[in-house]
Amino acid sequence: MAGASRESGGANGTSGSSRHLNGEGTLTMRQKSRRKQSSPMMPPFMVSAPGKVIVFGEHAVVHGKAAIAAAISLRSYLHVTSLSKSKRTVSLRFPDIDLIHTWNIDDLPWSIFHRPDKKKYYYDLVTSLDPDLLAAIQPHLEDVSTHKPDETRKVHKASALAFLYVFLSLGSQTFHGCLYTLRSTIPIGAGLGSSASIAVCVAAALLLQLRTLSGPHPDQPPDEARLQVERINRWAFVFEACIHGNPSGVDNTVSTQGKAVVFQRTDYSKPPSVQPLWDFPELPLLLVDTRQPKSTAHEVAKVGKLKDKHPKLVGTILDGMDTTTRSAVELLEHPDFDSEDDEWLQKVGELMTINHGLLVSLGVSHPRLERVRELVDHEGIGWTKLTGAGGGGCSITLLKPDVPGAKMRRLDERLEEENYRRFETTLGGDGVGVLWPAVLRNGLEDDGEEGGMEIDVEKFLNADGTAAFERLVGVDSGGRGDGWKFWSVESH
Repeated sequence: MAGASRESGGANGTSGSSRHLNGEGTLTMRQKSRRKQSSPMMPPFMVSAPGKVIVFGEHAVVHGKAAIAAAISLRSYLHVTSLSKSKRTVSLRFPDIDLIHTWNIDDLPWSIFHRPDKKKYYYDLVTSLDPDLLAAIQPHLEDVSTHKPDETRKVHKASALAFLYVFLSLGSQTFHGCLYTLRSTIPIGAGLGSSASIAVCVAAALLLQLRTLSGPHPDQPPDEARLQVERINRWAFVFEACIHGNPSGVDNTVSTQGKAVVFQRTDYSKPPSVQPLWDFPELPLLLVDTRQPKSTAHEVAKVGKLKDKHPKLVGTILDGMDTTTRSAVELLEHPDFDSEDDEWLQKVGELMTINHGLLVSLGVSHPRLERVRELVDHEGIGWTKLTGAGGGGCSITLLKPDVPGAKMRRLDERLEEENYRRFETTLGGDGVGVLWPAVLRNGLEDDGEEGGMEIDVEKFLNADGTAAFERLVGVDSGGRGDGWKFWSVESH
């Protein structure tokens, strides 16, 4: 993928696709049957981006203190197939939420998006959405998922709005037809940044199609890589703004660049301060979803009321969390930090334990979260804290090195018995990545195709379960695999 901007070409077609009505399931079969009939000017390719967790400082960040958010190796994957020149449609398919919709490219409101007073370019910084452009998209959302329940349809329309806003901002009416198919291994609605991960995938894919990105390649200087990453991040923020209205920008920043960031917001009329931790170490993490529904707004309001009643005491607790976060930054950025050394890991783990205790004192834990801590502590395999708003949601455990398999198996059995969902993942890994073309070159036995196995839409849609899907796209549990390339943003 060295020199992606040179290899990627424009959005020139590879494969034909039959016209279909929205919601029909025949698209992939027709896509497959005709896939090799036309000359592939632009091959199918894939983009992926990670989810995130808050490692330190949740709730304190609402009150002007610092927090750390870091990437996790659970990721979203976007498969992009360009269609032949005669196919004038763009399709968005997201099976995880049962969304499929197709638009005729020539029917979209290009004229207003390209008006001189409205037009944005790939290098622009867009900090707010244009009401006129949002209004112009609305008629093109009317037939999205009309047969779905209102709540589902609301989610689908928001996703379609975000996609069209970025597509129309970056593309043009000469854009070739395209099929964008999205899958994610990140639990949705669990506070793990799934929408930001999707936003990054869409932004990166479109910028690649427009030839506006260079790399990623191994010899790319970090400064150049960070410039490319920032370009993706800016447009991922626009996508997120369509979904959330007024996002902090933290989730899309972590998802784009990977590693971790320190963020702080002292003035809510301004964006937060975001300090990248370019050399954040990769750490082994156990992520547990309690399957307990939670309300971020409710938990935030609860802490706000407690602070109103006991301003001095709660203020001291929040100051303690801020000190914990800053101690963690100092520790994790230390030049001698060794992620495989027991003593260094124990120091990080102890800070996580302290942070969790402070969150418990604010009343935002939950019996399901405390049960995870109890089970992990019983086996003595790591340090656990809640992540995000609390009141349910997820916990994270920093795992000790070389945990005996028998202990992990016992823990897994108990978690499964008690209806938890667990993910063994990596903290602080890579940001946005590209597989160009969407071909695995790892010599799979059932390969059958010279030079590797092409991941076509049908294979992409039919891989069942996280493990099977990750095998298909050629990545391990750390989100890395043969052929995947990432922008290298480390400082060394």
